[in-house]
Amino acid sequence: MQHTLQVTFHGMPHSDALDASIREHAGRLEKFHPHIISFRAAVEELARHKHQGKEFSVRLDIKVPGGEVAVSHDHSEDPFVAVRDAFDAARRRLEDHVRRQRGAARRGEARAKRGKS
Repeated sequence: MQHTLQVTFHGMPHSDALDASIREHAGRLEKFHPHIISFRAAVEELARHKHQGKEFSVRLDIKVPGGEVAVSHDHSEDPFVAVRDAFDAARRRLEDHVRRQRGAARRGEARAKRGKS
């Protein structure tokens, strides 16, 4: 992994298993954008509800050349499910970011070719 990965837990004790899951998911994201500059993940246990039990929120901040991708996934009763869903959303946003960058590069190439003609 080229980038720095920072994992924090708020309102809950550190979980080695959850930390390992986050690191594994982060490693997979490099397939979609190999030039990730920095990566921050925060898992928070939200206030308890009498009838629903624990709820978790996951926030991902990913910096890439030319932009930043931020994802927040709330209200999952299983922290592993919240992590999975947040990373799925991050993957989609990174793919969109790459598509936009490639589209801008292609438009720039087309303009350069027209200018030379």
